[in-house]
Amino acid sequence: MMNRRTLLTGAAAATAVVAAGGYARSWSAAEPVVPDVPVGDERLEQRHSRARGRTVDFYTAVPAGHGDGRGLPVCLVLHGASKTAADFPALGLGRFVTDSARRGNPPFVLAGATGDRLAWRPSGADDPQRMVHEEIPAWCAERGFDTTKLTVAGWSMGGYGSLLLAETFPRFVRAVAALSPAVPLGDEVLTHAAALRGVPVGLWCGTEDGLLPRVRELERALPQPKAAGSFSRGRHNFAYWSTCLPAAFDLVARVNA
Repeated sequence: MMNRRTLLTGAAAATAVVAAGGYARSWSAAEPVVPDVPVGDERLEQRHSRARGRTVDFYTAVPAGHGDGRGLPVCLVLHGASKTAADFPALGLGRFVTDSARRGNPPFVLAGATGDRLAWRPSGADDPQRMVHEEIPAWCAERGFDTTKLTVAGWSMGGYGSLLLAETFPRFVRAVAALSPAVPLGDEVLTHAAALRGVPVGLWCGTEDGLLPRVRELERALPQPKAAGSFSRGRHNFAYWSTCLPAAFDLVARVNA
């Protein structure tokens, strides 16, 4: 397990930190904008995943001031194709979850593991979706987190995987926050969108992102209006997604309140 000093050093080197609440930035900025707030109990461990048939990185983050997070609900985090769970500390996710609580939202913890580039789908005996559905909640329960209240958030491939998870396992998650979800043309996430009825869905996408037409198509396919989200200037990168995370976490917190 990496210690907190290592995590914070990596995060400081890789991200731009601004004052809490100061998410305004040039739409073309290259670096993520991360709240200038403390990191709480943030851990990167290794767990053996039977679903994936390998050892994976398992990440958790508790808001600063909330101890080890015992009793708090969980937001599952699904990474995109260019990142893994090992990158979450450097992306500042632990600061975003602290910021959410400090802005008055009910606190929650983040939990995610490495799914590689399988689009959060089964590939032979390697099943990252089953890992998210079965194993991550079990690992979270071992830590004392409240796994009766689960939400999911993800970007790009992870945004797609979040929607697919909610459709595949109805009532498994209470809400979905999908940032620039990489939904293929004609994919089942679009054709089976009715399975999201009753699940608050947040959708965000940059207007300079080539995926925007598909995300708008997904919005039209939802069985009810999206619960949160926006289409504003930005590209398909974490510099843009970092400006969306506060609103995404507002949705997550509101649903679990």
